Amino acid sequence: MRVFLVNPSDVAFGIGVITPRWLFVLAAATPVQYGDPVVVDETIEPFPLDRLMPGDVVGIGIHTANALRGLELGRKARERGAWVVFGGIHASLFPEEAANLGGAHAVVKGDGDLIWQTVLADCTSGAPQAIYDGGHVDSGQFLAARWDLLPPDRYMWASVQTVRGCPKHCSFCSVWKTDGQKPRQRPPGAVMEEIGQLRRLGYRVIALADDNFYTVTLGDLAAAERRGDEAALARLSRMRAERFELMERLAELPSDTILFTQITMEAAEDTSFLDAMRKARIKGALVGVEAVTAEGLKSVFKDFNLSGQTLVERLRLFKRHGVHVLGSFIFGLESDRADTFQATAELAKQAGLTFAQFVCMTPFPGTVDFARWERGAGKDAGEVQGVPLTRYWLIPGHLRPKLYTPHPTMSSEEIRERTQGVWDSYYKLGEIWKRADCVKSVKSRLAFVFISKLYRQMYANTGIATDSARRRRANRWARWMAKLCLKLFRAKPLTDLQVPAANPVLVRPA
Repeated sequence: MRVFLVNPSDVAFGIGVITPRWLFVLAAATPVQYGDPVVVDETIEPFPLDRLMPGDVVGIGIHTANALRGLELGRKARERGAWVVFGGIHASLFPEEAANLGGAHAVVKGDGDLIWQTVLADCTSGAPQAIYDGGHVDSGQFLAARWDLLPPDRYMWASVQTVRGCPKHCSFCSVWKTDGQKPRQRPPGAVMEEIGQLRRLGYRVIALADDNFYTVTLGDLAAAERRGDEAALARLSRMRAERFELMERLAELPSDTILFTQITMEAAEDTSFLDAMRKARIKGALVGVEAVTAEGLKSVFKDFNLSGQTLVERLRLFKRHGVHVLGSFIFGLESDRADTFQATAELAKQAGLTFAQFVCMTPFPGTVDFARWERGAGKDAGEVQGVPLTRYWLIPGHLRPKLYTPHPTMSSEEIRERTQGVWDSYYKLGEIWKRADCVKSVKSRLAFVFISKLYRQMYANTGIATDSARRRRANRWARWMAKLCLKLFRAKPLTDLQVPAANPVLVRPA
């Protein structure tokens, strides 16, 4: 019996941008008696179904965007006599879908780190359970990924996870429901060991693939102090100190190391944290700005963010402290008007964002927005090829609408066109060259231009564009640019690198 682990995709660029870490974590969770699992990432190459034999186990991880392709692979694998197991956020939310449409013998809900060996044992004995609940694994039990199974020269960036879960409750995000609102931080030593392994393999750009790297805000500490909750204050202070310990150790990595992560806007209030990020070589962070008006932020439960000129100043703080921001904005909110699009583009430029992404409002399963839509407008949204629009991920991609929630003043096509226009405006060559002043050498500035163009091709033209021919052209360009970018990002393997050890004499902020 062989074990196959598959990341489904119907869009491949030949070169992967970021390593899909879950594949290699499940590889680590696979007991040695089954041999090395076959890891297949379809963003690079299709799953070789002809290699499947009866009795093999196929683990397929799906999120909403790749669910349709994953269900197709599950059916085909089952037809070949394999045991089919689904996991991932989407399968956790809709286990019956994986069984009825994906040929699943079993579905794993929650974390797979510990439960996976039980699933394999049950498949071996011919009696897998329909549902396994992996729950929320404690941070001390997170498994390090099997990076020794990485295919050579196929990924630009590597990924390491330092925390799961997010204490926020944004209406468009499912993380706080699926991963929990209690952040589970990995011990700094475990994180450093994994980063050291990736540097020894030649990866110098590494994503800290966290739900929210800024796990404890100054506001959290102040609130616990006001309540007189000494236990909470001690716990939060300990978590904060661990973040600083990790960053102190990251600062000792080779100087060409580049890290980036995802954090909330509140980190800008905490300049000592930003300074520690800069010293730790965390050079960039995805920050969910979402909307530029107070009304828009309130509508997505993100009123802890700022708006207008105050927002511009807050975003500039990141850059002044050496952290470049990839700002994320959502269009299609009820509060949006025709002038919101250009205002957003101008704010992103004024704020000095290094990168920005502009997405159309999509109600993702597991979110407050989805539940609200499904109960309201979604009930009368109709069908496409017999599939209810409230199950839009089961509709072929080229037939899906770009927006699902009706807007009070604009049509869906108008919002799509205006969103594409913002991408086009923000990623004009002249605008990119202005932002390239964040790096010094001519070579680095040219690299910045290539990366910016690649980002736009992959995330705007292949997603926002409605013309399938345009998407195909975008894919071809993205493939070509991805090969160039791969050469820019990779480094010589540091085979003798020793991981920086903890320094117990350092005094860390409480």
